[in-house]
Amino acid sequence: MSDPLLPTTPPKLTPLNNLIFMSRWLQLPLYLGLILAQCVYVFHFWVELKDLIGAAMGNAAALQHIFDAVTVPGAVRPTKLNEATIMLVVLGLIDVVMISNLLIMVIVGGYETFVSRMHLDGHPDQPEWLSHVNASVLKTKLAMAIIGISSIHLLKTFINAGSYKSEVIIAQTAIHVVFLLSALAIAYTDRIMIGTQNQSKNNH
Repeated sequence: MSDPLLPTTPPKLTPLNNLIFMSRWLQLPLYLGLILAQCVYVFHFWVELKDLIGAAMGNAAALQHIFDAVTVPGAVRPTKLNEATIMLVVLGLIDVVMISNLLIMVIVGGYETFVSRMHLDGHPDQPEWLSHVNASVLKTKLAMAIIGISSIHLLKTFINAGSYKSEVIIAQTAIHVVFLLSALAIAYTDRIMIGTQNQSKNNH
């Protein structure tokens, strides 16, 4: 009779099963591509930050670039760096950071969940959420990140509310509400699934 405490040898996969299982590595180029996209966002962040600092220091070229970036078509173009302009630029920087966070969650969480374990247990820099990541947790966190990004875009619209038609503002608000409802639906669905799994374990 075998000792249940001894490690068991995993069953050997058939060639077809092994091929199908190894196909998960086809996702690797996708995650590498997202890392390159992350590099582009980092470059874009520093360009915008450099222009903001240059505009604050009185650089005319940087000031014009800031105005080009934040001025809504049809709106009155500002003539100097004011609080609203600075706020719009900073919101744009926060938007880049939040999208970057979203990329990190997709890259690290997706690779860990769908491709291969990264063996980060005990690593001092291991993200808190990665220790219990699965497809449901990753899906919920992505939904929350998308809501944050949508909130930033909606706030930028409200700051420039006078330059937008009411239909545009209503449409953006409705889209944001849809994101909120979608996140709530995802969280509620996951809660039902976890409750069902726990109930099944208790029955056994």
